[in-house]
Amino acid sequence: MLTFHYLFVINLLGDILKMKQYFPRYLDNILEEMLNTVGAVLIVGPKWVGKTTTAERHAKSVLKMQDPDMIQSYLATIDIKPSILLQGPTPRLIDEWQVAPVIWDAIRAKVDELDRPGLYILTGSTSVDRNKIMHSGTGRIARLVMYPMSLFESNDSNGKISLKALFNDKNIDIDGIKSNLSIEDLIMVACRGGWPSTLNKDKKSSLLTAKIYLDNICEEDYSTVDGISRDSRRMRTILRSYARNISTLASDKTLLTDISANDISMDARTLKSYLLALEKLYVIEEVPAWCPNVRSATSIRSSNKREFVDPSIAIAALNLSPELLLHDLNTFGFIFETLCIRDLKVYSAALGGTTSYYHDKYGLEADCVLHLDDGRYALIEFKLGNKQIEEGAKHLLKLKELISNANNENKNIKEPDLLMIITGGEIAYTREDGIKVVPIGCLKA
Repeated sequence: MLTFHYLFVINLLGDILKMKQYFPRYLDNILEEMLNTVGAVLIVGPKWVGKTTTAERHAKSVLKMQDPDMIQSYLATIDIKPSILLQGPTPRLIDEWQVAPVIWDAIRAKVDELDRPGLYILTGSTSVDRNKIMHSGTGRIARLVMYPMSLFESNDSNGKISLKALFNDKNIDIDGIKSNLSIEDLIMVACRGGWPSTLNKDKKSSLLTAKIYLDNICEEDYSTVDGISRDSRRMRTILRSYARNISTLASDKTLLTDISANDISMDARTLKSYLLALEKLYVIEEVPAWCPNVRSATSIRSSNKREFVDPSIAIAALNLSPELLLHDLNTFGFIFETLCIRDLKVYSAALGGTTSYYHDKYGLEADCVLHLDDGRYALIEFKLGNKQIEEGAKHLLKLKELISNANNENKNIKEPDLLMIITGGEIAYTREDGIKVVPIGCLKA
């Protein structure tokens, strides 16, 4: 009997420790650097990505504005003297600050008064109308975007190939490095998403997370983001239509045509209102176009590429499952691109970079152009299977040639520092033309 109780307690403690396990984020290092530089740091991003958990690890005191037991008291204090809520050991975390936007100006004033870095951390899951704050916070409050976890942060990528190392050493040997992720594994991690809460759950529970997230968006969050009343059925239809067009340059007109096919009447202005709400909730974050001076400006596509912040949202909106996607790899190819874009946004931010894409009317494209803050950049294609790698390589080489030819015409465009194809395959290698083929399951910043 004693042995049974002993084992029970040990297992229980193990479960508790597992539940409290913290998975380090790239944002940890960025946040620490910012706190040593500016007076306050704002962390924004979708709900459930771990903003509060990460911020708490760097804070010495915490104020949670959405605490149901205290919110009325906090709001009353704000009406009288907002600076009272800023009192406490620093860095002081103000969680979900957008509940009372006046806190922004109180923090800005306090940063001016104390004139030292690392005073406050703010977190928020919705963007705030600039009309509700007096000052932009420029020079006083730095802004960081937190995305769902990359595969390396969730321990799904083995991280044997560093993006930084690929930039720094063109001759780096990656041949034969293997990913641990099969196509079945990739589909599963895409369906699960990069939500930290899913990492300690069983398969069934982890797959429900994105569906619950989607329900929250459609039933509650869409109306609280800006106070505008919206129809939940319309929101679901828009999300489903958007999911059918992820990783494409589908126009608003294309979305409206798809929406009308579902017996939903909507004009362009209404659609823009819904899409803007999804942007404010950080549910969608579209990829901007890269428009170098290599062709006539009218030839290069300048519209944004449609993307969710996490592939699991698209999968939930389309009511798909790992089993269905395994038999529809064409659809998963688009979802795979969303997965890769999510990871590259995380990795590029860690390296001080940004992401865009290139596409022109002649069909020449690069699925991603990853820019570092020192001017270096990579042209990247995403190809789920090995059969598509040759096609991706042709695009990259033609685009590189186009840039070279433009330079011959004295257009002075910097040539790419890295050509890469990110795949769903399991083995990395360097092609004879110098293009790096890298499984997403091997990559880290």
